[in-house]
Amino acid sequence: MALTSLLPTEPASRGPKDSFRPGCKGLKPGSEIRSSPGNSGCWKLDLSHPVYPSQHHPFADTGSPQLFPVSLQRPPEMSPFGGWGTLTAFLALLCCQGSGGKAFEGPEHLMVGSGEFQVINCTASCTDPKSLVLETHLNKTLLESQAQWKLFQVYNISKDEHLVCSSICAGKQETKVFNITVFYPPKQVLLTLSHTSVAVGTLFTIECRVPAVAPLEGLTVTLLRGTEILYNQTFVGTAPFPQDAVVTHNTTAHREDGLHNFSCEAWMDLRSRGGGLVHRVSDPQRLEVKEPEPSNQMVIMATVIVLLLLFVTFVLLYWYKQRRRSNT
Repeated sequence: MALTSLLPTEPASRGPKDSFRPGCKGLKPGSEIRSSPGNSGCWKLDLSHPVYPSQHHPFADTGSPQLFPVSLQRPPEMSPFGGWGTLTAFLALLCCQGSGGKAFEGPEHLMVGSGEFQVINCTASCTDPKSLVLETHLNKTLLESQAQWKLFQVYNISKDEHLVCSSICAGKQETKVFNITVFYPPKQVLLTLSHTSVAVGTLFTIECRVPAVAPLEGLTVTLLRGTEILYNQTFVGTAPFPQDAVVTHNTTAHREDGLHNFSCEAWMDLRSRGGGLVHRVSDPQRLEVKEPEPSNQMVIMATVIVLLLLFVTFVLLYWYKQRRRSNT
């Protein structure tokens, strides 16, 4: 018996070679994904269509964090799992094609955002299992089922969990354990400039704060001036509890700094641990750059020099007048 887990993906528009067919007729096994209940039809997927995040898949904004391990393109209104992409349904049903063969197996380690849900597909290795259950103390809902598989949605995952899918085939119990690790994605990226107005040549500080994130391992914070990278820092640490990630950078103001926005990006890369890639961007900040003003010391020195010149001039005039009188 095998169990697959399906990761959430962003809904997107359908690819140019996908097509919807009523009744799901004339398609080879494994190439169809049934639509949501109430819609009699299926999507025919072009599996050769390239799958990758692009500018049409906005992964940098100030909205909710984006998760995109992969994403097949499909209209959101046709997705049977709401915000879950076509990949979710595709993996859920692909493992159930055929009979008696080895079921499709997904990763054993999953990453789930704190308080989020996870879709789990329990699949037995036989076509008619006596029992097929998902063992967990968490709230769960049966989304769909057939004789050989059941699709569950597990809710409100707030801490690390172990999910067990159990089935009985030919009198033998088979189990599959999935280890779920909860992570805290960057929900805010806060950029602060120590000064909003500085003179050319003045030192100022840029601070970027990403509150309550975990794990820090895999988190990269980048400071930008326009599209130019000013500073980049990748964090280390595997503490399971959320903590603030703070990056500071000291730099000198240049005239061209006033022509660009300053911003901060946070990337959390969990792909090596069974998760996805989360991207978050701060609101832009503007810096006013002025020409340098004379310092107080320079003003004092200039005043002293002027007074000395006036004094010398007065002495010379007095000496000149005295000399003329003596000559007459």
